Amino acid sequence: MNFIRKNFFSSYWNTAVTLAIVYLAVRIVPSMLNWSLFDAIWIAHDSSACREMRGEGACWAFITEKYRFILFGTFPFEQHWRPAAATLILVALWVISSLRSAWRWWLIALWISGLAAIGVLMWGGVLGLPYVENERWGGLILTLMLGTSGVALAFPFAILLALGRRSDFPVIRGFCVSYIELVRGVPLISVLFMASVMLPLFLPSGVNIDKLLRAQIALMLFAAAYLAEAVRGGLQTVPANQYSAASALGFGYWRRMRYIVLPQALRIAVPSLVNTCIGLFKDTSLVAIIGLFDFLATVSAGLNEPAWSGFGIEAYLFAAFVYLILCGSMAFSSRRFEQGERQ
Repeated sequence: MNFIRKNFFSSYWNTAVTLAIVYLAVRIVPSMLNWSLFDAIWIAHDSSACREMRGEGACWAFITEKYRFILFGTFPFEQHWRPAAATLILVALWVISSLRSAWRWWLIALWISGLAAIGVLMWGGVLGLPYVENERWGGLILTLMLGTSGVALAFPFAILLALGRRSDFPVIRGFCVSYIELVRGVPLISVLFMASVMLPLFLPSGVNIDKLLRAQIALMLFAAAYLAEAVRGGLQTVPANQYSAASALGFGYWRRMRYIVLPQALRIAVPSLVNTCIGLFKDTSLVAIIGLFDFLATVSAGLNEPAWSGFGIEAYLFAAFVYLILCGSMAFSSRRFEQGERQ
């Protein structure tokens, strides 16, 4: 009762807001539950049953009918177990990495082994697995791979950019400032178009970089600029006496940054870093404009089939739910880390 009184009825304004929310919930929630759960159609071989129930219940049969295409894109049907296994491996790596007890030297080896296994599963060509070109990759696994690889590759580069922006050397500082401001001043769509259309023009004759790798490079370069600003904000909050104390101990620049300054700065910058990572993960949906079918693109493409056209509400609610679970997991892990640091 004390918790309820403190958080919901502590003032006249809070009481009014609480009563208004309860009233809206009583009026809206029952009808929403009826539409989304009790009157919904979950399994159907065609859309006729859904069209008969249009307006009365949700058509989740679209998801159950198209789930393979949504999750795995145009990957060969008989080889769908491979992207499914790759997805499980990647999610398992995320879960293990969120545990503080797993922050040991072997976690790096585990990630290298896991990413190598994912590469073997997706590409094939070894161990008796048929080769699958990455133009056929798509769906949820592509979104997870682009988001994970983009952050992993961008983070070390971002730290160097943040340190370079605070450097005493004008050339290094000028380069880092120019890069960060230039990349942050253009939308990600422009960077993706540049990587997809302009980058091949600067390569030597006979050298070709596939579309997926070009998109990955663009995401990495784009994310590095934003992560660098988050890291720089953390560096600015480290007290000056920490630098002086490290210098008094005889630490050089890199030892001072590695052991004294960066650990403190990165802990302080965790909320900003996680926020940027979540934004990057959602921005992976923009790769659809250069012809890559990520998770959201496969959901949209499934609606283009005439039999299932018109069920966009269910399709995009499902996509929003998946993004909510993935991004919410990142935010939850961030809060756990911050609480552990306070303790």
